[in-house]
Amino acid sequence: MQFVEEIVVDEFLPTIRSLLAGELRDRGLTQSEVADVLGISQSAVSKYAHGDVTTNDRIADDERVEALVSELADGLAAGDVTPVQALIEIEILVRDLESGGDLLAQLHEDAVPELADHGASFRVHDPENDLRTSERVLSSLRRGLRILENAGGFTTLIPAVGANLVACTPDADDVDDVAGVPGRIFDVKGQATVPSDPEFGVSEHVASVLLAAREHGADASSAINIRYEPDLLSELTEQGHVTAEFDESSDVASSVGAAIEDEPEATVLYQTGGMGIEPLIYVLGPDAESVADTVRSLI
Repeated sequence: MQFVEEIVVDEFLPTIRSLLAGELRDRGLTQSEVADVLGISQSAVSKYAHGDVTTNDRIADDERVEALVSELADGLAAGDVTPVQALIEIEILVRDLESGGDLLAQLHEDAVPELADHGASFRVHDPENDLRTSERVLSSLRRGLRILENAGGFTTLIPAVGANLVACTPDADDVDDVAGVPGRIFDVKGQATVPSDPEFGVSEHVASVLLAAREHGADASSAINIRYEPDLLSELTEQGHVTAEFDESSDVASSVGAAIEDEPEATVLYQTGGMGIEPLIYVLGPDAESVADTVRSLI
């Protein structure tokens, strides 16, 4: 078993470091300066310079790799590009070369031929395959939950029915396409408690609000419910959010849809409660981290 990340570490990283070390030396940087820029030891730079590190010719000869190495070497040598900026550019290239049957994906399939025959409708390197899409949603949701768990005072925003942070796939049709926290988030002795890892299909209520908003044109992929207070609504408005009220005592999908149609730019929905219905605010956003950050700003 070999993961594509191993190809990146064993083949791509030594190759691009070797190429960058050579280009930086050609631009007049000392061995010590090259070591500082690349975040490696001088002895490692020496090994790259003397060809003591095995590199991959297919990677080294790729036009995109050559172009990026030359561009980054110019920027790093001149001080116009920081090592962090260079790292980001290289990360972007790695993801491009890993997707859609590109170079790193080809190298991976050469190393693990069975991947090429895993199924006509599934490609492990396709960034749009269902598995990767679902994992991206769950990963975003986990990051959002960590933001909330680490936000002191978040428990003051949790309603009596509990809160739930949810996120959906790009083409979500029903609650099975929406991930959330099983059992919701509750305040247990002043501590926000997430009972288990997020899963798909476990949120009925908040997922239904998100889906209804999306169906009627809302540009949102995540949502959370929090306690309703007029002051919280005012704060959200001051932050630039557009609010819209809906009636939860009637059909939620229709009521949310009507609210979105009246306020197409709404990023906050709310209902003021009724007989046996707790008043709530629903914060919408493009991803779980953004929604969590909005909630944290209210504390």
